[in-house]
Amino acid sequence: MDHTEEKAVQIIDHLATSVLLFDENLHLVSINSAGESLLSMSSKRILGLTPEKIWPNTMFFSDMIRKSFQFVRTRIERGVEMGLINRDSVKVDCIFTPIVINDETKEIIVELVGVDTFVREMQEYNHQTVQKVANESVQGMAHEIKNPLGGIRGAAQLMEKELDDESLLEYTKIIINESDRLRNFLDRMMAANTHPVRSDTNIHEIIEYVISIIRVESSRNLYIEKDYDPSIPTINADREQLIQAVLNLLRNAVQATTDDERILLKTRIQRQITIQNKLNKLAIQLDIIDNGPGIPAEIESGAFYPMVTGHAEGTGLGLSIAQQLIQSHGGIINYERKENNTYFSILFPIEQGNA
Repeated sequence: MDHTEEKAVQIIDHLATSVLLFDENLHLVSINSAGESLLSMSSKRILGLTPEKIWPNTMFFSDMIRKSFQFVRTRIERGVEMGLINRDSVKVDCIFTPIVINDETKEIIVELVGVDTFVREMQEYNHQTVQKVANESVQGMAHEIKNPLGGIRGAAQLMEKELDDESLLEYTKIIINESDRLRNFLDRMMAANTHPVRSDTNIHEIIEYVISIIRVESSRNLYIEKDYDPSIPTINADREQLIQAVLNLLRNAVQATTDDERILLKTRIQRQITIQNKLNKLAIQLDIIDNGPGIPAEIESGAFYPMVTGHAEGTGLGLSIAQQLIQSHGGIINYERKENNTYFSILFPIEQGNA
């Protein structure tokens, strides 16, 4: 492979669009990172396979590739349901382009773009914008409340020293205790605004540590399953902040489930994925999946905003803080309800130095 060809391969591998190349024998000879991610299969497993082996549940792709060889013209199909071997089907827009050399069709390029990719990215951007405004408002409000709160607590302490009537001390204690409780509440709101202190961190060590905390906290037996990808490298992250984010999400899953309901923790590598409007070559995906009832429909769109909660006893800060902590690392948390399961997915970019 000469320098020009090598550069072309590198460019294609950095595309967010999935690109597959089939030869005249209908064997897959090349696939970029985005294609591996979309099909949930590595190039080692998929290279050399025919369309029937790659898409065993549909003949559409085999037929379209054969027609592209036969009629030698670019064909575009939109909204095609693509069944996958390792997970559910997805809708894609498809472009089939023949490569003609000396009047002979030698190869077919197949480009695949997830139909909901653009919609998801726009929703993500809108949610980030609204959440940023909401968080800034809450942070400002917290600062404004903390100042007079300290004065109220101090006045109650002075009053406590001056009171001779023991029966009245109960009221000053209530003022002091409630001031402390409110101050701690405000501190939790403001904690997510601190900058990450990064070091080499293992995502699975963090998950195991959080599980140990949750098991100690819970008064019932928890049905927790684990499905880890052992190939995930260490990441450069703030360990304490990641622990807090994962802990908030796992606590949420525990609250949403009962004794006979399960929680699944699953890690995978994602390739060529856009997070916070940036294309990342590699990212970690941590799914926290439970088969509880999910977020109530009336608050689902604002689940990550501060003070929004579906629990009567909740503060509405757990998901908001978790989202802020992950976003400060360049990642994001997504929520999805499918097949009677609740998915909270952390997408966390792996820096080039860790890849």
